Amino acid sequence: MISNHLPQPLAARHDYGEAEAAMVEYREAGTRRAHELGNRGRIRFSNANELHPSIREAYSRCGFYVFEGVLPEQELAEIEQDVAEILRRAPISRDSMVDCEGRPALGTDCKARTMSWVKPLSDPIGGTQAAHGRHPSRMTELDPPRDAPKEIVQVISGALQFSEAYLRVYGHPELLRVAEAIHGPDFTPFNEVLWVKHPGLGGSVAWHQDGWTHWDKPELDENTHGFNFMAQLYGCDAENGLWVVPGSHRRGRADIKELVRRAGSDRLPEAVPLICSPGDVAMTNRQAIHGSFANTSSKYRVTLNFGFHRRSSVLNVESGGVHNPVSIYTDEYIRSRSRLIMFGINARQKRFPKEPRYVYQPMSGCESDYLWDSSRMTELKDYNLQDIGI
Repeated sequence: MISNHLPQPLAARHDYGEAEAAMVEYREAGTRRAHELGNRGRIRFSNANELHPSIREAYSRCGFYVFEGVLPEQELAEIEQDVAEILRRAPISRDSMVDCEGRPALGTDCKARTMSWVKPLSDPIGGTQAAHGRHPSRMTELDPPRDAPKEIVQVISGALQFSEAYLRVYGHPELLRVAEAIHGPDFTPFNEVLWVKHPGLGGSVAWHQDGWTHWDKPELDENTHGFNFMAQLYGCDAENGLWVVPGSHRRGRADIKELVRRAGSDRLPEAVPLICSPGDVAMTNRQAIHGSFANTSSKYRVTLNFGFHRRSSVLNVESGGVHNPVSIYTDEYIRSRSRLIMFGINARQKRFPKEPRYVYQPMSGCESDYLWDSSRMTELKDYNLQDIGI
């Protein structure tokens, strides 16, 4: 069992006041429905080297799949150490340039966004025009404990530049084979962020669909806006994890504000939570309606989030403004951003030499340009200025 190097959670637990009984029932019912979906199990491939048909069917039907036991305990311990160091090196406040020991804080010399802050138990963007207005309805906000900090770090963007353990997960051969099975051998990156939902403090994320570029295009299908892998360090459940509306990725753009109005609260009746153990990796369609409630539990939720697109969805598309500056995703742009896949593959091969090595077809033959050692971390600085958001 990993040892949890992260700060100990606050002792106090928080509830939803008069709505707490309804919230408890909602979590319990959602958990039951989640276990009945039949969309979880080990990564498996068929004899034809394709993703097993039962996995493809369940992912297509539900819009998410939980791959169990992907990351072993040893690897989780290495990830945990890196996460703890990232949090130790974070600025002591939003406007600070130093960490808790007075050192120059992590990310303060970057041009790209790195640390995103949230007021404890709040919903920072629900009901606003942020992120193309994708979060139209605010989640329930709770009063934080008296000893809570004013703000906490919740999202670390461009996280591969801060953690070799994360970079090695990014190059995981079976996960990359899954990406190929969904989007073809020329799949492209999206972005990578580290989510830290602090116990008793973590803010909520209002219901939303991730895509904003292709909703009105005639070629829209269930995979147009890509997917995210969500690797879980400590696991997650109905209290601290992501919730997804099964099948919503196949229905086009939803009127989320109307769905919330019909529900009479932020408890969407069709939604189910991701139920994961440490080392599980969920694959979630970006077109699915999803969100998360404030983390009122006593447990951390630490998620390594990284996604992929099919090339036809991004090539020569002009987009950005949420994850990166507005850009045209030319072939050269995509290739430059894809170097992170190559670095991930090589970093993983160096750490786990007995594992099969994934071959990323668009850059096959260039492996010697991306041989990994720790000194190359400096080459990753600000790489997320080239994220590929659609």
